[in-house]
Amino acid sequence: MSIDKLLTPLTTGKTQLTNRIWMAPLTRSRASQPGDLPSELNATYYAQRASAGLIVTEATQISRQGQGYAWTPGIYTDAQEAGWKTVVQAVHGAGGRISLQLWHVGRISHSLLQADGQAPVAPSAIRAENSQSFVVLADGTPSSQQCETPRALAEAELPGIVADYAAGARRAARAGFDFVEIHAANGYLLNQFLDTKANQRQDPFGGSLENRARLLLQVVDAVVAELGADKVGVRLSPNGVFNDMSPIDNEAMAVYLAEQFQQRGLAYLHIAEPDWTGGAALSDAFRRQLRHAYHGSLVFCGQYDATKAEALLVSGVADAVAFGRLYIANPDLVTRFSRNAELNTPDGNTFYGGAEQGYTDYPSLGN
Repeated sequence: MSIDKLLTPLTTGKTQLTNRIWMAPLTRSRASQPGDLPSELNATYYAQRASAGLIVTEATQISRQGQGYAWTPGIYTDAQEAGWKTVVQAVHGAGGRISLQLWHVGRISHSLLQADGQAPVAPSAIRAENSQSFVVLADGTPSSQQCETPRALAEAELPGIVADYAAGARRAARAGFDFVEIHAANGYLLNQFLDTKANQRQDPFGGSLENRARLLLQVVDAVVAELGADKVGVRLSPNGVFNDMSPIDNEAMAVYLAEQFQQRGLAYLHIAEPDWTGGAALSDAFRRQLRHAYHGSLVFCGQYDATKAEALLVSGVADAVAFGRLYIANPDLVTRFSRNAELNTPDGNTFYGGAEQGYTDYPSLGN
């Protein structure tokens, strides 16, 4: 099996990446407590995977309000920033590049995670059906709970949300990240604003496609103002229905946003395919529309293996492919792909929470 294209260097923004095999963002729920802090254990985990062309970190909340799952890391305190700096230094020391994914979950949360037991926030006061938040109960027991009905954000609050993203980007820059990725996928806050079902607003942030895109583009512009467009990526999940999203006009929205990102010169656009999250598969015609609209690094993430990923790159549609669960179990995935070596099998029982087991103890070739 030849994977010459996957192993070819790629310039994303102004940054040279050694290959086109990216590590996708993966929630692992192993932030140190109290304070949701990145730790030396997290630094070891990411440094083990530094041969990826680019590591995109686990989703990282920009505020206490933006948290929807226990034990996920933040980027809104000095201690969190210092923890992430340790992670970045470990990755850079191992020769890697890393992007911090900025996250606000919106309504995919619960009052047990919110300051003073407040309700989660969203574009509209509509509960996400069949959607779970991961919390710690009063007696210390971890538990998955149905997301609660959120309160609708007032228009006057939205500049504060934008400012939280900008502040997270500033902290990311101080920590030394090569890029930040704005998480606008998988049913979280920015995706909720894009969605025709979750967003029932009657103000300039609801209704038309352009209005529903307004908050995301304001966030993009604020983050670009902090870092420069060549340091900024965005993740979208067209056709995804995870966390009670609607498929209505998803593809039109994605193409519109791709055009807007092209105008702004963003470094990359990361497309999460609707596989494990549910939804209609992306068509080749839609992929070509995205490629026509956006000329930066276009990245797809789905249930790819090396052969399928290579074919996508050779087709000219994608510039890189991101891998998720394969990177959980194979810290040396680039080497294994290049040698057509057997892959370790990920253990789903250790995906979320815990310590070294199922996190930093997967073997590399020769270990």
